[in-house]
Amino acid sequence: MNEIEQRIAELNELLHEYGYAYYVLDKPIVPDSTYDRLMEELIALEEANPSLIYPDSPTQRVGGMALEGFQKVTHEFPMLSLSNAFDEEGLRDFDRKIRQSIGDNFNYVCELKIDGLAISLRYEEGRFIQGATRGDGTVGEDITANLRTIRSIPLRLKEPVTIEVRGEAYMPKKSFAGLNAKRAEEGKELFANPRNAAAGSLRQLDPRIAASRNLSVFIYGIGGDGEMYGVDSHGEMLDYLESLGFVSNRERQTCGTIEEVLAFITKWTEARPNLSYEIDGIVIKVNRYAQQDELGYTAKSPRWAIAYKFPAEEVTTKLLDIELTVGRTGVITPTAILAPVQVAGTTVGRASLHNEDLIREKDIRIHDTVIIRKAGDIIPEVVGVIAAERPEEAVPFEMPKHCIACGSELIRIEGEVALRCVNPACPAQIAEGIKHFVSRNAMNVDGLGEKVVEQLLREGYIANVADLYLLQVEQLIQLERMGLKSATNLVEALEKSKSNSLERLLFGLGIRHVGEKAAKILAAEYETMDALMEAKAEELTSIFEIGEKMADSIVSYFATEEVQTLISRLKDVGVNMTYKGKKVAVEAGANPFAGKTIVLTGKLAQLTRNEAKAKIEELGGSIAGSVSKKTDLVIAGEDAGSKLEKAQSLGIEIWDENRLIENLPQ
Repeated sequence: MNEIEQRIAELNELLHEYGYAYYVLDKPIVPDSTYDRLMEELIALEEANPSLIYPDSPTQRVGGMALEGFQKVTHEFPMLSLSNAFDEEGLRDFDRKIRQSIGDNFNYVCELKIDGLAISLRYEEGRFIQGATRGDGTVGEDITANLRTIRSIPLRLKEPVTIEVRGEAYMPKKSFAGLNAKRAEEGKELFANPRNAAAGSLRQLDPRIAASRNLSVFIYGIGGDGEMYGVDSHGEMLDYLESLGFVSNRERQTCGTIEEVLAFITKWTEARPNLSYEIDGIVIKVNRYAQQDELGYTAKSPRWAIAYKFPAEEVTTKLLDIELTVGRTGVITPTAILAPVQVAGTTVGRASLHNEDLIREKDIRIHDTVIIRKAGDIIPEVVGVIAAERPEEAVPFEMPKHCIACGSELIRIEGEVALRCVNPACPAQIAEGIKHFVSRNAMNVDGLGEKVVEQLLREGYIANVADLYLLQVEQLIQLERMGLKSATNLVEALEKSKSNSLERLLFGLGIRHVGEKAAKILAAEYETMDALMEAKAEELTSIFEIGEKMADSIVSYFATEEVQTLISRLKDVGVNMTYKGKKVAVEAGANPFAGKTIVLTGKLAQLTRNEAKAKIEELGGSIAGSVSKKTDLVIAGEDAGSKLEKAQSLGIEIWDENRLIENLPQ
């Protein structure tokens, strides 16, 4: 067995080396026939000795079993999105703000913005263990089996490091053309563009399908602090990732001025068609990590980076009709129904018209020839009319005076541009409200999608969210495409949602102006639904981040008889009405985190970053991404670097992980 073990180990090493040269460096060092012969030898040895199959063996890239579904993955480090710039003015404004904050002694790294699917890859001691989609930035889906099929993703790194990397999975143009040619021969619907094809491939439950799609990746960064890996800048990090065996995009440039950035953009705007993959812009990042820390973050994106998006493609088509919909809050939204047209790689048949004022301002009429583009290459919108081609039958569009769903008179609230139905019994609002109530960030009821909600309402099984909890399997199996297993799972998901903490219920109720963050603040402050329902506006406005408009909305909401009846019914069916987070005392010395701004840096050994963040926030602390004079406390794990040094220079209190744990409730 020693000889067999040695040969299997040798074949693994050789095939990893040859695969890296072929798929990552694009410089084969042996003929294909040699690679294939060695792979066949390894397969034969593993079949005869299954106990000797390495988890990262080259033979294990494609599993034989299809998955039943994707598990959720909580990212240890959030995958933030970038703010966008669409023109030179936006870029110069970004540059001006950077210089005002940190001076002129810095440089940028400019990279191509790959048009694909954002992914996160986790390695432990150099071995690939998990891959996930970005999802909402906090929670994604586990697509490890599909990502293992991508040859440019190493299963084993050149060093035994534990690391999380971020990148973009994409489909090369050649692979996309071949895939669509094959689908055309088979009479299947064609993919609109390589981005959709890549995303669709990685969300297949059968990894063999993903393996057949010839996908690739570029790795562009890490999760966490670069200082943990001994590098000081983004450029150094990219070089380090390449040394580990990852493929990063080499078409990048360090720029000292905004003029150099603009020149880089001009170069790739022109050269874009010559690339073997699709790009939709350029990403610009401040290079040095210490300066990134100084600039910090907003709630959704870093202040030290921006994505320049290529100008949106504009096309013309006929406006066939204007469709009106009623939203969850009663807002009437007009949508253009178009003669289908290709825009930025996808077929567009509908586009946003935003509101009545825009229609009037641009004089948009049914039967007009209109100009369509995708805002940020994503959302189709009508940007103008070709008046010279206007037919005689095109007449100015008039918004209705009454709700299209319930007939109630529409109003325009002072200071708003939207027309609104204020009837709480409006069926359209009820439907949208139920869809929001069961959504992932609210009560999170799996299996209760839009179509199911609409069927339940149409069949008269439900009239409001409380009715959801009275549904029986026997009723649900009467719905279209609802089998016994799906019906049982849905009833179980509804039962599980009853135990959610109060903040999820508050957000799910759809109280105007109350988002996820405000719902959590209110739940932590009042602890029970009854206490919140009795709150006065002046009490509410005394809470940090609760303004007058939100306070008035909360008081008005709970004052209505319909809402009071709904809350009573939810209580009766067993929906939890209390906050399940930790309510802590805020007296001096009772809680060292309440009201404090805290920075986490370095590697934590006993807690994940998400666990530490959640525990501190439950205790009233606020987590910041960078150290500044406003920072009250820094928690420093192993290999803490520039953030720790800055905290020391500013005289900020510093704890290690053990002290953090000592101060957390047991």
